[in-house]
Amino acid sequence: MTRAARFIPRDYEVFAGLDVDKKSMSVVFTDHQGTMRALRMAGKATPLVNYVRKHFSGQRVAFAYEAGPTGFGLHDELVRQAYTCVVVAPSKVPRVPGERVKTNRLDSRKLAESLRGGQLQSIHVPVRAYRDLRHLVQLRDTHVRQLGASKLRVKALLLFEGIPFPDPAERWTARAMRELQTLPCSETVRFKLDDLLDTQQFHFQAAARVTKQIRQYCLDDPELQQSINLLLSLPGIGWIVASHLVARLGDPHQITNGKQIAGFLGIVSSEHSTGDKENRGEITRSGDSRLRNKLIQSAWTAIKKDPELRAFYRRIYQRHPKKVAARKAMVAVARKLTTRIYVVLKEQRPYVIRPDSSIAPLTAEETVGPRDRLDGAQNDQS
Repeated sequence: MTRAARFIPRDYEVFAGLDVDKKSMSVVFTDHQGTMRALRMAGKATPLVNYVRKHFSGQRVAFAYEAGPTGFGLHDELVRQAYTCVVVAPSKVPRVPGERVKTNRLDSRKLAESLRGGQLQSIHVPVRAYRDLRHLVQLRDTHVRQLGASKLRVKALLLFEGIPFPDPAERWTARAMRELQTLPCSETVRFKLDDLLDTQQFHFQAAARVTKQIRQYCLDDPELQQSINLLLSLPGIGWIVASHLVARLGDPHQITNGKQIAGFLGIVSSEHSTGDKENRGEITRSGDSRLRNKLIQSAWTAIKKDPELRAFYRRIYQRHPKKVAARKAMVAVARKLTTRIYVVLKEQRPYVIRPDSSIAPLTAEETVGPRDRLDGAQNDQS
């Protein structure tokens, strides 16, 4: 994991804003006097470096561009050439309210001016090992999402045709799958149903294959394996959640405090306060929504295994109306779980559950609530 040191504008003489697209990029250079120079060139680092060396020889140049579909190749090459490059999240770029004109040149100019003013903060750019793990995690999530969609299409087809689902509880058991394959229906419905079942089976096998590849990839890398083993010591966190956490959080040495993880996952309260009036709203829901939802699912398991988390859940539950108590308490548990994730990764020591027989198990009433994912997406086991 690489992260630019704290960016201090006075340490540089020229600031370059880059708006990178698929084939080219718009570049705007500016300095402390406000002098501008704009041009367009190929979206590669080589022509950019050659231009800087020719026109800004002996000057300290800093670059900035938004993270996007083009990845981090440009950042890697600029850093390799001993330049400072700030990769900024698009949502963190300052914008003027009321702007009605947007072009690549204006975007690159905005980046250059914001960089000169010290208004940009670089994201953590992961090294190759974490990038590859992200690819695998994203691929597995894609197959799981498509698997859930295929199941819903099968149920929608049966509902439309008035055919009851084989399992009364509508669970996808092996018996239900066998009956679906021999369900009596018209030729056209049979063809569509078989095609949906084949698609479902494909995504199921693909998700299992990718999961196996994730395990093998992490086992082959001692650093990844160490982080995952530490996360597995936490109650409620299994291989899938642990690998996703490692892929998204990256090198634990780059995390400076526990609040960063909660903020990154969007499970902190939004706030709009002014003067003496404090207004707190729902969670921000920023960052990786699938990882946030996996952590919520992990929290439901964690309160069953960890007495301290169960007691914490009860305290939050009792503060709110029963209609929303379970949901709010569970989000609070997930927030607390991020603190424990930070500790085990930062201190490199496993978590140990402290048993407490005085804390009773959860009652049926306390577990009543929306146990689905916060964003309404397909459930994913931890």
